[in-house]
Amino acid sequence: MEKGERIAKVMAASGLCSRREAERWIEAGRVKVDDKIITSPALNVNTATQKIEVDDTPLKEREKTRLWLYHKPLGLITSHKDPEGRGTVFEHLPKNMPRVVSVGRLDLNSEGLLLLTNNGDLAQKMMLPATGWIRRYRVRVYGQISDEQIAQLKKGVTIDDERFASIEVTREKETKSKNQWLTFSLKEGKNREIRRVCDFLGLDVNRLIRTAYGKFELGTLAESAVSEVSSGTVKKIMEEI
Repeated sequence: MEKGERIAKVMAASGLCSRREAERWIEAGRVKVDDKIITSPALNVNTATQKIEVDDTPLKEREKTRLWLYHKPLGLITSHKDPEGRGTVFEHLPKNMPRVVSVGRLDLNSEGLLLLTNNGDLAQKMMLPATGWIRRYRVRVYGQISDEQIAQLKKGVTIDDERFASIEVTREKETKSKNQWLTFSLKEGKNREIRRVCDFLGLDVNRLIRTAYGKFELGTLAESAVSEVSSGTVKKIMEEI
């Protein structure tokens, strides 16, 4: 059996980038192992015996894994850079935080709980549906959803040839108003999943707030605030997934 770990995993675990970003950087020729440029992520490395460089800078030692809860406000994108010059989540974090990656994303017009970590490999694992972690959202929509549509979503739906797994939907309260609050609970969290599903059902989303991700809840965390998860909890998560 090969020793060491995949190069992209090692880079992600160092807090430098996500695993997918690492793979792109490798393919772009930005990574060296023992002074030789590599262009394929299909390589195992041993950080104890091999020299790894990214953009001619030695890869820093793996940091202690940390995790934060962040209350993302409206109007920020979940990206480190935006070609359109819009504000990003990472530009608005406290200056004393290390480089972090997000566990999934919330789009420009979505708000609420976003998990952040300095370990890109952990972020990747936490996003997998296989973890069984529920993502929960409060969604204000214009329009009415029927009991039949709620049952349909629970079974899963196909939209534009893409399959969406079971989604649990509950009404906060019975109302005859055209605007109503719904709670969506799902495990996959595909790109713009809730907005696409609502559009499919003829509902217009006018507010979307993530309130929970797995065992973590937004609770009373103030908008734009950051709260670090205890090291004991982080250790337990890493053992579980």
